[in-house]
Amino acid sequence: MRITTNTVAVVTGGASGLGAATAAALAEAGARVTLFDLDEARGAAHAKALGGSFQRVDVSDPASVAAGFAAVEAAGAGLHILVNCAGIGPAAKTTSRGQPHDPAVFARTIGINLIGSFYCASQAATLMVRGEPVSADGERGVIVNTASVAAYDGQVGQVAYAASKGGIVGMTLPMARDLADKGVRVMTIAPGLFLTPLLEGLPQEVQDSLGTQVPFPSRLGDPSEYAALALHIVGNPMLNGEVIRLDGAIRMAPR
Repeated sequence: MRITTNTVAVVTGGASGLGAATAAALAEAGARVTLFDLDEARGAAHAKALGGSFQRVDVSDPASVAAGFAAVEAAGAGLHILVNCAGIGPAAKTTSRGQPHDPAVFARTIGINLIGSFYCASQAATLMVRGEPVSADGERGVIVNTASVAAYDGQVGQVAYAASKGGIVGMTLPMARDLADKGVRVMTIAPGLFLTPLLEGLPQEVQDSLGTQVPFPSRLGDPSEYAALALHIVGNPMLNGEVIRLDGAIRMAPR
């Protein structure tokens, strides 16, 4: 899909990290971008800077998601791109110090990362298929989900996070098959260690230590590199139904 000034995109988790970088890249390419996030102040400010719009959306709440996409639809220009970046990453073991994993934490992680991605993808696809094709191939839209290398190499304390990201990996191909006859592609990016707000809060020496674990380049990934891959996926029509690891060849150790 070629991005033009008529291209409409939604980025979840667009107020910070991977989502903010992707929203900026899409806007720079010419797309009209709407950010979904719970951080209203930061999200609205970033959207204004990009010449886009902001909707306060809780991706784990289907009514909130539906309202967000209804606002996008009301703008009257359809929808062509969804990039799902909203997510959380709590750490807890299956059992620790005689206590089981907090079921609420596990459910919340699945609810935001996996179920939230599905809610947004389903709503986005429904809106996309109402539009006219934008390419000779009959393409109507592109959905990019965000998994993690933890889907394959989950570490100690990542049982909930890895399960949520593994679910995203698992739904990639069937979702692409569901939408193939409608001209909507589905891809997933599985980032490794990226300098997102989760890692920015760590001491610099810890960030540097994590970066040295990456074979090459031996550093933390920059969100702009995620955004660059998301834009390439949008522009390459043969990328469909696949998960791409974006990780500098890292394979995570148990801890």
